[in-house]
Amino acid sequence: MSEKFNQGDRKESRRRISAVINARDTSTHESQGKSHTVEIKDLKKSVEAGEYDPYNNREVEHPTTSKETFLHLLKGSLGTGILAMPLAFVHSGYILGVVATALIGFLCTYCIYMLVSCEYELCKRRKIPSMNYQMTAEVACEEGPPFFQKVAPYAQDIVNVFLLVYQLGTGTVYTLFIGENIQIVLDDNGIYIDKRWIMSIFLLPLILVNYVKNLKYLAPVSSVANVITLISFGIILYYMIRQDVVWEEREAFGDYKNYPLFFGTVLFALEAIGVIMPLENEMKTPKSFLGPCGVLNSGMSIIVVLYTGMGFYGYLAYGSQVGGSISYTIGNGIPAQVSKVMLALAIFTSHPLQMYPALGTIWTRYVRPFVKNYPHQTIYEYVTKTCVVCFCYNLAVAVPYIDLFISLFGAFSLSALGLAFPAIIYTCTHWYSLRGVKGFLKMTQNIIIIIFAILGLVIGTSTTLKDIIEKISNHNSST
Repeated sequence: MSEKFNQGDRKESRRRISAVINARDTSTHESQGKSHTVEIKDLKKSVEAGEYDPYNNREVEHPTTSKETFLHLLKGSLGTGILAMPLAFVHSGYILGVVATALIGFLCTYCIYMLVSCEYELCKRRKIPSMNYQMTAEVACEEGPPFFQKVAPYAQDIVNVFLLVYQLGTGTVYTLFIGENIQIVLDDNGIYIDKRWIMSIFLLPLILVNYVKNLKYLAPVSSVANVITLISFGIILYYMIRQDVVWEEREAFGDYKNYPLFFGTVLFALEAIGVIMPLENEMKTPKSFLGPCGVLNSGMSIIVVLYTGMGFYGYLAYGSQVGGSISYTIGNGIPAQVSKVMLALAIFTSHPLQMYPALGTIWTRYVRPFVKNYPHQTIYEYVTKTCVVCFCYNLAVAVPYIDLFISLFGAFSLSALGLAFPAIIYTCTHWYSLRGVKGFLKMTQNIIIIIFAILGLVIGTSTTLKDIIEKISNHNSST
């Protein structure tokens, strides 16, 4: 679609601007931290001029620098997923694990690039400063072939389902991780407290830290948490190096039946799709997010290397005995206990960053419309956040299997959010320009990505659910 508008196009553009802005005000504005104020007068001037750059029209209340965004990206990705990588390599084997992790990492980064670039292109066409994931999907479908134009009114809710499952699943995994690490440390010192009680103790602090509304205020905390995480990883690496590797007990290629568990775990670990667009939309210089040496490529390169290294060396060190998190396995020495406590603290500070998009979406799209006529809106917002955090806590208590949780949410949510949807959005956004050999190749590439994602979703989800049911059944029979 051309970026230039004739007279008829401009009238249609004005109509769309009004509709998009109104929809955005009611459904997505506050979900990104009340970060964007759209001046309709300025937008109309931009339309008449025939040129519009979304980056030059963003007004962010608390903009983050490229460095702060980079730290947020690292912190959003360096969570419980990386600690589950050794178990993922148990499922795949060390050779397949290294190759497959690198390929999945490249694919995830490329799909994120497609998604963010499409957001920018659609913002230029619709003359609005920014869009979140949900709105990008809806507008892209409107620009696509007839079938997706019919799907467009439901696109936001479809994306929301997968986003919320992923983000609430991450909150559940984080809650469980905190409880299990603290429980292990207490057990090592002769203090026996059930992890459910430990999670209960942390429940109120988790609720309070999720009351923070602006990512800008979390940047210093993210910096400290990144340092703590790196120190903890250093301690874990020290313990891994000390282990004797018995190559006869390490498989180069694992059992193919466990490959779906590997896929789900790696996808959960590498994907930060839930925080990508809020981070990019809140940047002071969003042009520095993409590009060869931009925030995205720099951050994801470091993340993929760290994840591959942790999975490879963790599996070599502990073999099939490694737990759902390698921090559970490194031993009970003082450094090991310090590492577990520090990791629990780092994950605690990461909890609000992971929950930030979900809390905003639930409040603005599904709760606020029902209470908008009541006074004290802030109180209702805090009640909503409290209920969501409590939901994650209850789920962690009910199904305390962190490794299977990670694989389940990775396979189900991130196959769609991180792979299939970006490919669909790109195809719809550029539907009328995908012509010739280049268009055919791009279309073929996107179809392959979509098929791969669907297979990962169906096979990975069914395999993980089967294992969860078996574990619950075995636990109930033993008790």
